Amino acid sequence: MSHAQHRLHSAIAGIMTAGALLSAGQAVGGVPDAPAMWEKCAGIAKAGMNDCGSLDKSHACAGSAKTDSDPNEWVYVPEGTCTKIVGGKVVATKPAS
Repeated sequence: MSHAQHRLHSAIAGIMTAGALLSAGQAVGGVPDAPAMWEKCAGIAKAGMNDCGSLDKSHACAGSAKTDSDPNEWVYVPEGTCTKIVGGKVVATKPAS
């Protein structure tokens, strides 16, 4: 076997090994199940990244948060997630659809 063929076979084996490891990792720790419920989580939105109007009614639009972690700005997160985030406070829940 020539040096070039040996390198090609080694590269192919490496690619196959990487693919097998990635697919095994996805089966174990891949994408989580879709949530059954969403929580409206206040106090964790970054500036400009809120989901809708503020709790204090200072604006009625998504993407209008002026500062990070404003307690009046919120985003939807999967149920059970909000209180795990520093500063998060659940203000409502709704069914996922």
